[in-house]
Amino acid sequence: MRAYAAAVSTTATFETILDAATSGQREKPAKSTTTAYRDVLARLWIIEPVPAWLPTRNHLAALAVAPKHQLADPALAARLLGVDGGALLQGTSAMIKERVSPTVVRQHALRDASLLGRLFESLVTLNMRVYAQSAEASVHHARTHEERHEIYLMIVRGDQRVVAVEVKMGAVVIDDDVRHLHWLRTQLGDAELLDAIVITTGARAYRRSDGIGVIPAALLGP
Repeated sequence: MRAYAAAVSTTATFETILDAATSGQREKPAKSTTTAYRDVLARLWIIEPVPAWLPTRNHLAALAVAPKHQLADPALAARLLGVDGGALLQGTSAMIKERVSPTVVRQHALRDASLLGRLFESLVTLNMRVYAQSAEASVHHARTHEERHEIYLMIVRGDQRVVAVEVKMGAVVIDDDVRHLHWLRTQLGDAELLDAIVITTGARAYRRSDGIGVIPAALLGP
């Protein structure tokens, strides 16, 4: 579970997660064994990966198929990694009791400065899944094989028309933040792309001059 928490909001391979879970062990468990553990976590809704978007009504064929890893709640991921608000905001490890060693926290949680951003994306994903379910829509992510383009979340209706969602850990949205949304618009056209939005940590919602919506996470609702 801790290895999956460290991989939150990424498309890390199963082998990478297994290596993180068995760090320092010379002999790794069989894949059949670890797959069974993973399946139990999925059945308990502890891990809930976001499937890749695989469209059938357009020519976008060069999309990766790997799911994006998410836990049931970003707070669970933070708890497993042993980080609190101070650790996330200041980049220093904070222990929660004695069950998580400093080595594990440094290795898995604070390897880079992106953990807070990935947890924010996980929170937005959780909210979007709740609202999408009430609208009988599904949530996916999209990434090209060469990773030149990535859409954090794709909200797909029953008629396969989509809302594209970017997630930005910040309040100000610049042109570079929406380049992937513009790419997707050129690929799908307005008939297939219902809307394109960026979820931020800002205080107000507005519509950019290029038509892309900017919505603070605090204002999300069904």
